[in-house]
Amino acid sequence: MKIVIIGYSGSGKSTLAKRLAQEHGIEPLYLDRVHFLPDWAEREPESAREIVWAEMQKPDWVIDGNYTHMHREERLREADEIIFLNYSRITCLIRVLKRYIDFRGNTRDSVADGCIERMNWEFAWWVLHKGRTSARKRAFGDIVRRYPHKTAVIKNDRALERYLQTRRQKYKGD
Repeated sequence: MKIVIIGYSGSGKSTLAKRLAQEHGIEPLYLDRVHFLPDWAEREPESAREIVWAEMQKPDWVIDGNYTHMHREERLREADEIIFLNYSRITCLIRVLKRYIDFRGNTRDSVADGCIERMNWEFAWWVLHKGRTSARKRAFGDIVRRYPHKTAVIKNDRALERYLQTRRQKYKGD
C-alpha cells in the first residue's frame, strides 16, 4: 500500500501518517523531517529528493507532506491512496497552538532531531493566510481532479473517522 497525505499546515498530516503506517506495519516518511536538519536548517534539495526517492522504491510507504520538489508528481502517480486534509484555517491554527503547548521545548517525531517546537506570528500567519493562497488551493484542487479515483478529501475529524472506518472494512482481508 502506497499512501500520500497532503494538506494545510496543522491539518494533522503527520498524525494520520503515523496512524496509517502503524496499521500497515511500516514507518512513515515525514517530509518535514526530510526537509529540515537540526535547528530548522534546510537540507539541500537534491539530497532531500534522494531520500524520498529511496523511500519510494519500497513496496509500501506512507509519505506525509506537500513539498513539490520532493518527487510530488511521482508520489501522486504511484500512490494507491491520496488523502487531502482540507481542514479549516481556525481548526489548523488551534491544532498548531495545541502542538506548540504539547511539545514546547521538545522535538516532535515528524521533524528532524534538534528542531525544537516553536510558535510565532509568522507561522500563525502562514497557517491562516500565506499557506492558503489561491495558487495552493488550485494546486490541491488540481490533484483532486487528476486523481479522483484514489483521492479522499477530508474536511473535519468526523469525516476522517468515517473514511478510516470505511478504509478498514475495505482492507480487512488484506
